[in-house]
Amino acid sequence: MGYPNTLIFVDLAADDPAAAGAFYAEVFGWRNDARPEGLYHRMVPGGQFRNPDGSDSEIGNLHLGIFKTTNARPHPEPGGVEPRAASVEGRKPRVWILISDDDTPERILGEAEKRGATILWRDHYWSEFNGFNHAFRDPWGNEIVLWGKAGAEPVIPADYTRE
Repeated sequence: MGYPNTLIFVDLAADDPAAAGAFYAEVFGWRNDARPEGLYHRMVPGGQFRNPDGSDSEIGNLHLGIFKTTNARPHPEPGGVEPRAASVEGRKPRVWILISDDDTPERILGEAEKRGATILWRDHYWSEFNGFNHAFRDPWGNEIVLWGKAGAEPVIPADYTRE
């Protein structure tokens, strides 16, 4: 194999993509691009991936999709197919969001919780990847992990759990 296959998009399930789109626009400040309204919403963070020196690269940040559980588009069957409900039990994929240097996990978690999210954990340091993390479950059951870079010589607050 020559050039690797490229991850281009991740979709979250929601019974109400318009409400989920509004949730993510309000929590993360992303543009809610309904395509079409109520069936599929593309969340557009804006900005560019950063170069090692901190400057913007020519590569735009990835987008996140939200699809309607009753008719997951695209699909060859116009009316969709079963299952038509989101999986709410057991483990499922998680979406990791890098916290901007201009934002805080406290603000993000507060906004998410105010809009119906459940906080799964706060204030954890994962030494294997040298980062601070926090997590919530959105009102549709999707799990979001917030990631903060810890830096070259991290100072880990005493009240953080560690691994």
